[in-house]
Amino acid sequence: MPLFWTICLINGVVFVLGAVVLVLSPASVSSDAVRSEIVVVALGLVAILLLNALLIRWALAPLTRLITRVGDIERLEPTHLPEEGSGPVRGVAQGVNALLARLAEERRAGDARALAAQESERHRIAQELHDEVGQSLTVVLLGLKQVESQAPPALVPELAAVRESARAGLDDVRRVARRLRPGVLEDLGLTSALAALATDFADHSAASVRRSFAPGLPALSPEVEVVVYRVAQEALTNAARHADARSVELSLRRHGDHVVLEVTDDGRGFEGLAEGSGLMGMRERAALVRAELSVISQPRRGTTVRLRVPVS
Repeated sequence: MPLFWTICLINGVVFVLGAVVLVLSPASVSSDAVRSEIVVVALGLVAILLLNALLIRWALAPLTRLITRVGDIERLEPTHLPEEGSGPVRGVAQGVNALLARLAEERRAGDARALAAQESERHRIAQELHDEVGQSLTVVLLGLKQVESQAPPALVPELAAVRESARAGLDDVRRVARRLRPGVLEDLGLTSALAALATDFADHSAASVRRSFAPGLPALSPEVEVVVYRVAQEALTNAARHADARSVELSLRRHGDHVVLEVTDDGRGFEGLAEGSGLMGMRERAALVRAELSVISQPRRGTTVRLRVPVS
């Protein structure tokens, strides 16, 4: 029943009850009303208004709760709104849930397109770094080596220092290119890419890395593998930059219908999670593949980043 007719029905019932009470009760009003009669009429009117207000409030209570829930929504998830009540209120809840579901799906599709474009741009930049900057630095190294062999002995140490600086720059370019485009992920799979990521982290960090990959992991789609790799990369980067950790554990295993990635460090931890760009990026990537991301930390007890990806 529409909300308009629901309220009209409540008012009609209240007015009919009032009329029945007036007809059946011994009370009457003379042409020249006295004070007692006015008091009785006033009390009856107040009772009718109170009863009407209570019934209307009871009828609109689910709608009030629905409005409150809509105002508290922070993320576009349809499960935030319970489909309670009946008639128009349930219809409104179902309509809002359907709208939220469409918005969530559109946002997820938009995030997918944005992340795909980001990965494509990473691929392009890594290719240019490898093919152009890397080739140029290689030519510089070969030229310096040739000049060093023909230079006077007094200039050889300086040329050697310049050549080592160029070699270090070439190594940095190659490392950045590997971070931008994990070629090993495409060539050898997720576990090999994570192992290479852990090795690279240990080589350029004071913390030691212990990795644990369970055998027999189910096959994941390329999109899911990229998300798992990027979350592990961001978690290791945070452990190196902010946690001041001495050891880090990287694990990948299957738990029921999920594949679980965990990155745990023994760093200083924190209290109160600040939503920085890194954490927001991890959450966006996790939502893209309908995964669950949790960050658990306590001061001086380290941090654990856990990603639960549904196998299906």
